[in-house]
Amino acid sequence: MSSQKIDVIVVGGSLGGLFTGIALKRLGHTVKIFERNPTPLLQNQGAGIVAGADVQSFLKKYDLTKRPFKIACKYSQYLDHEGNVIHRESTGMKTTSWDLVYYLLRANYDGTLSKYCEVPASVPGEGSVSYDYGHTVTNIKDTQDDKVEVQYETKDGVSGSSTADLIIAADGPSSTIRKMLLPDVKREYTGYVAWRGTIPETVASTAAYETFTENTTYYHTQGIQILAYTIPGEDGTLEKGKRLINWVWYCNYPQLSPEFEELMTDRDGRFHQITLPAGKMSPRVWEQQKRYARSKLSPQFAEIVEKTEQPFIQAITDVTSTEISFFDGKARLIGDAVAGFRPHTASSTSQAAFDAEKLSELLRGDIDEGRWREEVMRYARTVQRSGIESGNRSQFGKHPLAK
Repeated sequence: MSSQKIDVIVVGGSLGGLFTGIALKRLGHTVKIFERNPTPLLQNQGAGIVAGADVQSFLKKYDLTKRPFKIACKYSQYLDHEGNVIHRESTGMKTTSWDLVYYLLRANYDGTLSKYCEVPASVPGEGSVSYDYGHTVTNIKDTQDDKVEVQYETKDGVSGSSTADLIIAADGPSSTIRKMLLPDVKREYTGYVAWRGTIPETVASTAAYETFTENTTYYHTQGIQILAYTIPGEDGTLEKGKRLINWVWYCNYPQLSPEFEELMTDRDGRFHQITLPAGKMSPRVWEQQKRYARSKLSPQFAEIVEKTEQPFIQAITDVTSTEISFFDGKARLIGDAVAGFRPHTASSTSQAAFDAEKLSELLRGDIDEGRWREEVMRYARTVQRSGIESGNRSQFGKHPLAK
């Protein structure tokens, strides 16, 4: 398998699909990404992410732009309700933003131009690639002739099909491919959500700026956890004074409760099961949450919540696949399609990078099928278990630094 060049279809064009596409392109394989989003570029999700060791290792190896992308956090620290630091320790955590990583990957995958980075020159021996947006996969089947076929519908309503030697499902925790192959594996709501938002670091007061800039800061109380850290600013700038403070606030809402239904119903009356996008929140719900912030959070956290203009919400869920390889290895899951982690782990992007590199090792012949399966599933199960333990302790138990 290490010398044979194959045709690959990757379902899902977000970070996981792009990590995979780049790794396989560099091996000389022909890669086609199918992304259901109807526009050529995925929207900036306005979210910070942790650049874990696997993300850093992947970009060091594959990112030919060599553009700096991460911010170093000096300390991990906890506040009490009055805003005093009650615990602090040095940390090696690095942070970045979803949009910066996305555009770095697009530049390396298909030469997408942006203000985030230069497009690198191609590498001899690379495979050809495409990014087919507006393609929603509707079926997958084994053709019995060493190929796999995916059927799809375009944004214009045109049906089509395409065959490949290998299909990679990188289509997230609600994976369409996984649902087709393993319909009994369900994504389950855990009883709480993450409110998320950012503010420019320049609009923060001196107290808030000094608390959050280049630190990872937490506040815990009964049923609540909030954290914040610095991320790149517009067009991925790392320049001080132009960056963003990113916050994540976990709050409990029982499933099917009136409070959850109201929370996830947008300003136009549409209910969202998993994500309430930025700009869609009911003004009444947002004003209510800001009042709640003033009463429950330390002053610095209440401030950055109140100064946020475009918050969004993600329902926290659990899902782990029972199988990751199908049709004698001709269809495989990676990243969030394998296991959708709770955000407490800060490992979703790292899992995508790890899985992409493990797939590359498999196709190069560096590891065999058994080891590939063992390492991918061990990563997924270990981190998933850690996330469940952290989330349940934070939201339904007693954190040792909760006040």
